[in-house]
Amino acid sequence: MQIYTFGRMQEAKDVMSEIGVTPRGIQIMAEKAVFLPVRLENLDTRAANILKQTMLSQGAEAAVSAETVNLSASHTDVLVLATAAQLKKAVPRLKEQPWGLRNTAQELEKLLEKVLEGDC
Repeated sequence: MQIYTFGRMQEAKDVMSEIGVTPRGIQIMAEKAVFLPVRLENLDTRAANILKQTMLSQGAEAAVSAETVNLSASHTDVLVLATAAQLKKAVPRLKEQPWGLRNTAQELEKLLEKVLEGDC
């Protein structure tokens, strides 16, 4: 038994290839194999609440400050805990939201493109 923590998409693809997974299977599953914890800084707490709900709807998570839920703070950092596949599904939904989430979604999309292309 071996536990893997893939830092790059290509690492996941290589292991699946070694196992004998078909190219189509690798294409489908690789995005699910890379976990991307991303810290977002100084988000409007209203946006952070929407972000958290969006991530939960994708089976992911977003860690926010305790003051986020009751809006007792105006801004918070957020730690998004998601796979590449979950982020890929969440980004279009976030682009439709107010309070700066469109820009946040665009930043996440750029990061995701780099991950999927193997640049980070």
